[in-house]
Amino acid sequence: MRLLIMSDTHLPKRAKRLPEQLLAELPHADVVLHAGDWVDTATLDLLESRSRRLIGVYGNNDGPDLRARLPEVAHAELGGLRFAVVHETGPAHGREARCAARFPGVDVLVFGHSHIPWDTTAPGGPRLLNPGSPTDRRRQPHCTYLTATVTDGTLTEVTLHRLPRR
Repeated sequence: MRLLIMSDTHLPKRAKRLPEQLLAELPHADVVLHAGDWVDTATLDLLESRSRRLIGVYGNNDGPDLRARLPEVAHAELGGLRFAVVHETGPAHGREARCAARFPGVDVLVFGHSHIPWDTTAPGGPRLLNPGSPTDRRRQPHCTYLTATVTDGTLTEVTLHRLPRR
């Protein structure tokens, strides 16, 4: 099972549209995960129409229209792994312990908010993945997103993709 993981698209505030490289990944993904801060419903509509399966949550910059269509936290079983998706997990310091306590029984937690790519595993807790942002790099050197594969209940081939600067 191939996953496409993104967050913090902030359209149309930070960019006019999603990058072509990211859009080209959609037909290859079995599941698309979006960890919030869509900002516009058009991006949600686009991903719903082009994805085989979309799992998304709202973020702190998402208004009532998006909050009416998306949960604050999403849970899904994908290929034998238990996933949770949330927008914000708080400060980097203490994140692993905090997320392990907040999301017991979860194997993988996808989150966003910081625009900073993150890939760690909490001791005795979930693997934490933040894809960064494909449209707003902030202080990061590149805009980014993640792809991953779930095979026989194992998360493999977790790859951070750097997008060209605009």
